[in-house]
Amino acid sequence: MMINDHGQQRRRPKWMMVLVAVLCGAIALIVWPFGLRAWTQRRFADRVYGVGDVPPRSVAVVFGAGLWADGSPTPVLADRVDTAAELYHAGKVSVLLMSGDNSRLEYNEPQAMLEYAVSAGVPAEAIILDYAGRRTYDSCYRALHIFGVQDAVLVTQAYHLDRALYTANRLGIDAVGVPADKRAYVYIQRYRWRELAATWAAWWDLNILHPTPILGQREPIPGVSVY
Repeated sequence: MMINDHGQQRRRPKWMMVLVAVLCGAIALIVWPFGLRAWTQRRFADRVYGVGDVPPRSVAVVFGAGLWADGSPTPVLADRVDTAAELYHAGKVSVLLMSGDNSRLEYNEPQAMLEYAVSAGVPAEAIILDYAGRRTYDSCYRALHIFGVQDAVLVTQAYHLDRALYTANRLGIDAVGVPADKRAYVYIQRYRWRELAATWAAWWDLNILHPTPILGQREPIPGVSVY
């Protein structure tokens, strides 16, 4: 309300109220992703470990991260698989669940991850492939509902790890994480900025939308899964 020269109250114009509402909404849209990202980083900081001190878990979930044109892992993906292999050799996990994208016949992340892990000394029988891990949400959801994973070590780079931990734990997996940062990555700043939108999308999926990814027949991991 505003006061005129005669001491009477008069309403603000509608356009002014609409403008204020739009500005408040715009500020909220800008601030919210930063606040949510800061929250996930603080909330799950105590669940991030190194290879040597991570609590043992049944499975390491390794997230896909792209292939080169020749089908070989990108540096980001190679470092994830190398870290998972270190966890296996250290006796921290007994199974590696390689979760990646195979939505096109010529693009097969899980198979490339398998071959790379075997070259790092991990026996093929200790590796399970998830061909429908197209997103972090999908990988975590399928780990629980298809493979019966109850507890896991999540293996990914630090910029992505808090979102992965938030997703897995919110879905019901007792998850801890190990960062796979073994080198400086060329586009690391781009990845970090992308995480703002990705973390907001994860919150929306976990709390509002609750999407069901591609599922299929259950494939419980022997000696690990409990249904």
